[in-house]
Amino acid sequence: MLTVDYDTLGLRAGDLLLDLGCGYGRHAYEAFRRGARVVACDMSSTELVEVRALFEAMVEAGEAPRAGMADAVSGDATRLPYPDDTFDRIIASEVMEHIPDDVGALDELYRVLKPGGTLAVTIPSWFPEKICWALSDEYYAPKSVGGHVRIYTELEMRNKMRGAGLHPTAAGHAHALHSAYWWLKCAVGPRNDDHWLVKPYNRFLVWDITRITEQILNPVLGKSLVVYATKPIRGASTGSSRVIVDRTETREAVHADV
Repeated sequence: MLTVDYDTLGLRAGDLLLDLGCGYGRHAYEAFRRGARVVACDMSSTELVEVRALFEAMVEAGEAPRAGMADAVSGDATRLPYPDDTFDRIIASEVMEHIPDDVGALDELYRVLKPGGTLAVTIPSWFPEKICWALSDEYYAPKSVGGHVRIYTELEMRNKMRGAGLHPTAAGHAHALHSAYWWLKCAVGPRNDDHWLVKPYNRFLVWDITRITEQILNPVLGKSLVVYATKPIRGASTGSSRVIVDRTETREAVHADV
């Protein structure tokens, strides 16, 4: 279940991609399958073990290039352990709403993205998210440990991207049928996965027929909003007021082959 459109992201074979907040790696796997060099980054060591194992399994099954590069590493979005201008493409999927210092995280994403590179940030859409928050205070922080700390509008995300020096471009919505699923979960308890209504709806979501329905409903009910942005090439006129400063910090680049 992918949220990011790889054509809009501009991903090409050989690109170095950072999947920030990778979770169990759904976007990282697809990027690796397409021939990108992938760094899957998350704070959960348990999930990263599974991501590494699946990278290796993909190579053994011939679903990814044997000479490719992929690794899963633990990292903090506000203090990424990479040099400036490292990555060709970055995906930050469903992570910004969890980070108290989201401005600091966007500054870091700007820093490690190459000039001319593309970033895709996915966040919960405003309308579906407002309903989830209204239905249950166990859905978001502080009752939900590590849960969502804010509700974004598209305008807010675009403005914060501009503030970091990025140039926002395209946007879109995805996963409309997941909105009702999460409303239902919030109504019966966000952790009540065994409820007699929740379980059949979860099975329904994996049917291929739902893809056509979601394409129709996404603009209105899409659970996720994805906003794309580019990092201007230095010296180009972008209209940004950001001042580019030299950084003296050095960080070890990632070179991890599967």
